[in-house]
Amino acid sequence: MTRSDRPAAVCLVSGGMDSAVVLAEAVARGFDAHALSFRYGQRHEVELAAAASVARALGAADHRIVDVDLSALGGSALTDAIDVPKGRADEEIGEGVPVTYVPARNTVFLAVALGWAEVLGATDLFVGVNAVDYSGYPDCRPEFLRAFESLAGLATAAGAEDGARFTVHAPLMELSKAGIVRRASELEVDLGLTHTCYDPVVRDGRVLACGHCDACILRLAGFREAGVQDPIPYASEGGRP
Repeated sequence: MTRSDRPAAVCLVSGGMDSAVVLAEAVARGFDAHALSFRYGQRHEVELAAAASVARALGAADHRIVDVDLSALGGSALTDAIDVPKGRADEEIGEGVPVTYVPARNTVFLAVALGWAEVLGATDLFVGVNAVDYSGYPDCRPEFLRAFESLAGLATAAGAEDGARFTVHAPLMELSKAGIVRRASELEVDLGLTHTCYDPVVRDGRVLACGHCDACILRLAGFREAGVQDPIPYASEGGRP
């Protein structure tokens, strides 16, 4: 099958481990995957550099970065002057909506992805949300994705006039972080290209993961359970698996 014969799909790529594996899944399933990332006012641009590296490495048909300044609204430790939680226990991470939640972010991102999909003539969207290691994010649940699919059919010309049915694929939804690490290995995804940390440290010109924010804790636990060494550098030796 040549690239032109493959159905197009839009894949949200954040630069993190989960979205990298999802992009690889889309490609493996025979889609011509168009990677979409956002400059949404996040405090750290390193994730966009990681997204670009992932898109190139995994053979995305295209990679676009769209500016949507959610920092203008505030309300999140990822976009505002709010401390990122560190050193939380597993039960704390899974309790309530954390301050790293960016209000309505996945709704906004999927809406833009839906617009690009309509331009491309595509009806498939891929997103790296995960409910097993769910850490309080309301827009990472299956119910949210199914509701968005219903909205997509009503909100687009393709749906309203042509009866197009949009599908939001979340292939990692039921996987643990260890399962995601294992799937990355099966798909030959270089997780050394990815960036997960909410509060990275720059030392001697190198970007290091802190090892203690919720994202690092969940990532490290996944590598540890999978019996694999995390390839990215950490600022703290305590952050090693």
